[in-house]
Amino acid sequence: MHPFSYFRASGADDVNKALRDEGTRILAGGTTLYDLMKLDVENPVRVVDISGLAPQPIRVENDTLILDSLLRMSQAAENETLRLRSPALREALMLAASQQLRNMATLGGNLLQRTRCSYFRHGEPYACNKRQPASGCAALEGLNRNHALFGGSNACIAVYPGDFATALAAFDARVEITGPSGARELDLVDLHREPGETPHLETHLRPDEFIKAIHIPLTKAARSSTYVKIRDRESYAFALVSAAVGIEMEGEIVRDVRIALGGVATRPWRSAAAEQALIGRPLNDDTAQAAGRAAFVGASTTRHNAFKTELGARVVADALMIAKTRI
Repeated sequence: MHPFSYFRASGADDVNKALRDEGTRILAGGTTLYDLMKLDVENPVRVVDISGLAPQPIRVENDTLILDSLLRMSQAAENETLRLRSPALREALMLAASQQLRNMATLGGNLLQRTRCSYFRHGEPYACNKRQPASGCAALEGLNRNHALFGGSNACIAVYPGDFATALAAFDARVEITGPSGARELDLVDLHREPGETPHLETHLRPDEFIKAIHIPLTKAARSSTYVKIRDRESYAFALVSAAVGIEMEGEIVRDVRIALGGVATRPWRSAAAEQALIGRPLNDDTAQAAGRAAFVGASTTRHNAFKTELGARVVADALMIAKTRI
């Protein structure tokens, strides 16, 4: 770990001032930044600790649930409004990491966690464009079982690892961003970049900005929702494939459906093709399976991860049928 200076912020003004300096990183829960510093991935010149700042209370405004970015994951998961009106989001939180980490990790930090690609985390002798631009991507021809089917490029196929952001992508969530230049909002699906030729640029946040809050519309589809996650072991593991699904029915016909995929893309992945396959049709085993297959049309598989297409289609179908029971 490289030497760095440490500053404990006492308010938002402190954070805004500190972020003007190049090489500054924010420390909130610390569950990601410490790891990356020890792995020599992150080498901040200055660390600004915001863990002592109090989050704003959870509130509902205009049928939108607002979660402060400094809330711990476990605090958000315990919220009654989230449990009743957007169960997929609560399940995504509860299926992430371990209870100890959920007690430490903040929502904002969780959204910005970086990939778990082993080539990215281990460094030399492995090439990684995300870690060292223009060095190559060892995953393209290496062990790529856990890598992306969607959103990749010739420069990077690393999977975005988060559960919560995947669920947020399904339900039109927005992030409230602040910095020295003022405040703005961004659709969650536009927060993360696809790698293209610049995999080291992972989000559309400017260097001097941070996430202040998350805005979640409390829709009918969000109320009838679920998050299904398949992984190699039952706990403390990242998704091989996951699906956040919500539906709204009009009689026997699907009026609205939301489907987002995790564990298979370089960013949280909303599947418009799967949604369009269901809208205006009845929801049953056959149509659920057809939607699942539609979600993986166009998947770009590698030598080791082609199994994810069939697994993913089944996960989407199962999630749809679970969501139907919650209407």
